[in-house]
Amino acid sequence: MTYLQESEKAGAAPTASDPLDTEIVTPVSLDNSNDECLPEESTTKVSAIDGAALLDLIRAFLLRFIVYPSEAASYAHVLWIGHTHLLPAFFTTPRLAVLSSDPGSGKSRLLEMTAMLVARAIFCVQSTPAYITRKIRDSEVEPTLLYDEIDTIFGPTARGSEDLRAVFNSGYRRGAVRGVCFSEKGKTYTEELPLFCPAALGGLGTLPETIMSRSIIFRMRKCLPNEKVETFRPAVHEPEAGLLFDELALWAASVLSQAKSYDPVLPDGVKDRNRDIWGPMTVVADLAGGRWPDIARAVAVELVTNQKLEAELPLGVRLLAEIRTCFGDRKQVSTNELIHFLLADDEAPWGDLSGKKIDARKLAGFLRPYGIKSDTIRESTTTCKGYKLESFHDAWKRYLPLDQDAVTPVPSVADSEESQECEDEQDAALRIGDGCDGSVPDPDSS
Repeated sequence: MTYLQESEKAGAAPTASDPLDTEIVTPVSLDNSNDECLPEESTTKVSAIDGAALLDLIRAFLLRFIVYPSEAASYAHVLWIGHTHLLPAFFTTPRLAVLSSDPGSGKSRLLEMTAMLVARAIFCVQSTPAYITRKIRDSEVEPTLLYDEIDTIFGPTARGSEDLRAVFNSGYRRGAVRGVCFSEKGKTYTEELPLFCPAALGGLGTLPETIMSRSIIFRMRKCLPNEKVETFRPAVHEPEAGLLFDELALWAASVLSQAKSYDPVLPDGVKDRNRDIWGPMTVVADLAGGRWPDIARAVAVELVTNQKLEAELPLGVRLLAEIRTCFGDRKQVSTNELIHFLLADDEAPWGDLSGKKIDARKLAGFLRPYGIKSDTIRESTTTCKGYKLESFHDAWKRYLPLDQDAVTPVPSVADSEESQECEDEQDAALRIGDGCDGSVPDPDSS
């Protein structure tokens, strides 16, 4: 019995485990999509696949081997995998940044599992920009790049690679190219190499801000003793992943024409570049249907909000924020007390500013561009140098305003699942004629 057949026996919606199982063509349809025919190449031997049930199966498979940093991350991962199969429909493709502070946190395993399910995977480590750009060029359709140990390129002790960073940045949008020159028989020619392709990047630490701003970020952590996962055995589990891959490819082919013309509605707070990131993911969810449209929007809001909170402030603005905390409800603070407060946090940068701790001179230098100067203040019976509260009012107002660009709340992932259960119960009530004439309403009538 195959993995999918076992899942169906356990209660999952039936899917076709082989492209030849069903000759009938029944494309997935949406109330808000155009009535279009499938692409010519997919109008034969394409099974009618339940997209929502298939995404559920993929997530269940991944959860056997991966401990995600959050429930939202597990759903986002499935949607990211799905978008690689619908790539011809999209103008942008978000990067997937799989990062951690320590080795052994599951980054490489997540990339290995991803490689078995995405479209046209290329798994590489320490590859040059020339190799990557030519692999993209030589592929008939855009490949999915999976780059492990990216910290060897962009880590704290690495020199970095502007060429590689440009590949990851520019390849996020369709149409981006890298211009190169080459010589042949004594003549110099130019060539434009396409860069557009999905990319998942795994490594320690962080990535350049330009890449992070184009990414869905997973911050992986070491497993707790109670967080158990199966041991991945390629001989046993790769065939299971292969069945899921085949199903996903067939489903994507059946909805590709709809994806090309579909414009999803996203929550108000998911806009600008975040809309570019989450637009393709939401298309996958809407075409799959079931509980996935609500979940995709809840996940988008959660991860976008978290990313905003985690975004590192400029050093001067961070200093203003920490000084505001130190002041509390007081009217003045001495310079010595302020420095002691800043250095008390071992994880803050104030203990290592180019190898030196912050002192009165460095503090004054940070605050000077904001129009803030020290004063002579009186403490008890003595006077000393310090800062008065009113000196910070203007800077705090300008650089630390209340967040008025908050993301519009949407139901959480758990709420979305509960809502779907309620809808299922209501549908069941309608089918047995609870409070109605027993007829099933036409789902398109709304």
